[in-house]
Amino acid sequence: AFGPAAASRLVMRSSWAADGAAHPRRRDRLQPILAFLEPRSIIARMIPRRLLSSLSTALAESPAVALLGPRQAGKTTLALEVARKRPAVYLDLESEADRAKLAEPELYLSQHQDKLVILDEIQRAPQLFRSLRGLIDAGRRRGRGKGRFLVLGSASIDLLKQSSESLAGRIRYLELAPLDAGEIGRKRLGALWLRGGFPESLLAASDAASLRWRADFIRTYLERDIPQLGPRIPAETLRRLWTMLAHQQGSLLNAAALARALAVDGKTVAAYLDLLVDLVLVRRLTPWHGNIRKRLVKSPKVYVRDSGLAHALLGIGEHEALLAHPVAGASWEGLAIESLIAAAPGGTEPYFFRTAAGAEIDLLLKLPGHRRSWAIEIKRGLAPKIEKGFHLGCEAVRPERRLVVYGGAERFPLGEGVEAVSLIELCEELSAAIAA
Repeated sequence: AFGPAAASRLVMRSSWAADGAAHPRRRDRLQPILAFLEPRSIIARMIPRRLLSSLSTALAESPAVALLGPRQAGKTTLALEVARKRPAVYLDLESEADRAKLAEPELYLSQHQDKLVILDEIQRAPQLFRSLRGLIDAGRRRGRGKGRFLVLGSASIDLLKQSSESLAGRIRYLELAPLDAGEIGRKRLGALWLRGGFPESLLAASDAASLRWRADFIRTYLERDIPQLGPRIPAETLRRLWTMLAHQQGSLLNAAALARALAVDGKTVAAYLDLLVDLVLVRRLTPWHGNIRKRLVKSPKVYVRDSGLAHALLGIGEHEALLAHPVAGASWEGLAIESLIAAAPGGTEPYFFRTAAGAEIDLLLKLPGHRRSWAIEIKRGLAPKIEKGFHLGCEAVRPERRLVVYGGAERFPLGEGVEAVSLIELCEELSAAIAA
């Protein structure tokens, strides 16, 4: 029960400051914990997070940075990696002891004005944003205006913005999703598809252990985490909606049909879906819109963002069961879309394209600084065939590039300006575009 994440938090909560100035006795007491963490830290270093450089840059340019993402996605681990390189203080707002330290937040935090203060699970204490504003403004007057606070939250930007208006112009938001295809590489791609990108699920000792972890994760979110955020939503109703979305992975949103199935009204379904989107558990992929003479689909597509959670909701625990399941193609498509969006430069706008006449493009990526989008078709097989709908969609959108992501490793042309490329290679290409 004493997992790596809990151990990491206990180390920091025990005032083992990142500048290494720990008392000898305290260090002695931490030796058993450090011994436990050492082999797991080696595993963690084997999967570097793409967001690390962006996070370091944000701290160098902004007084406060909010790192947002679902629980257990690796936010704390990434924050501790940043803290290793500078004096830092870590506070876990799920800990009563750490919340007690912030009974007078201005007084406590002013004692650490020369350090990076990491506030984990910030959504548990949104009132702190008001205190951070005064401390940031005071620091600016003293010439200490950058890299003051790193706040970690399990809720997305939309949920946190309700309590963070006071930090307008003082905070930058970054999103950390679970591990994606571009971060784990080809050897683990099959495991990533089945188990999803949450580190403890991906690195579990067996598929069965991974499935048990994801089942526990889902239950904890429904029964504990969501009620603590405020909304009074029946856990079983939300589970049914989440499971329906997994069954309909990548389908156009039909809120009326979901409402009938759940025996609730359309506004309730919309509110539930908004919550799952805010918690970075579900993605609403919006349709492309442009000035063309075609009837465009206006409903968004909906994906359970982590393929492992989608499979857990559907009771899929093994590769053979996944390959035989009707959701396999849509599940692979969802994994590819999440990986490509995560790898793309910040500010990239993702869409899909579909017309009533059958033209369709799985993913359009409008990269910052580019006038035209990249059109991407997603295929799971090793011999991709381009359908007529993709060509019709490209005629309408006129993309900058036409790509087919497929299950193989080689890159080759398919004709008519279309190129087949592996998911890993396209993720790497999009990551390199960040520096372009």
